[in-house]
Amino acid sequence: MASSIKLTLALFFTCSLFLQGTLAEVVCEKLPENLCSFAIASSGKRCVLENYKNEDGKLDYTCKSSEVVVERLSGYIESDQCIAACGLDRTFVGISSDAFLTQDFTTSLCSPACYQNCPNIVDLYFNLAAGEGVYLPALCHKQKTSPHRAMFELMSGAASAMAYDSMAPGPAPGPAYYH
Repeated sequence: MASSIKLTLALFFTCSLFLQGTLAEVVCEKLPENLCSFAIASSGKRCVLENYKNEDGKLDYTCKSSEVVVERLSGYIESDQCIAACGLDRTFVGISSDAFLTQDFTTSLCSPACYQNCPNIVDLYFNLAAGEGVYLPALCHKQKTSPHRAMFELMSGAASAMAYDSMAPGPAPGPAYYH
């Protein structure tokens, strides 16, 4: 009798874990437009909102998996609070560093509400900044102390003043929230 109860409980927990994992799977191609941008599939690939012309010639949107893989998160849909705190919009199409060209975005990204509480977004823009030769912690530091100078240097191509050599003695570490 006791072994029958144990077997039933074990079977119940195994099935519930299986169902929970199945129900929680995030597949970019199955996400609606309003959840696509800044989501990460269960495979670890970033979801990206793309636009195309439908049969009627009108602009339409679809969610797809990008080739960008996130190492520390998977199966994640960004919260509305982080989207707002970081100055983003769920209708962003593609993955681009163009947002850095606006002071409002950089101010929002570097704000404590975003930078300390939204690791997915910070990770994305940390890597995009690195691709532009900019060390995000240095940019955020400069943004707090001299926002106009930070934007001038970023836009004038003088980003080397904010690059790794001034703030990081070796290869750039991940953002501080991972430690």
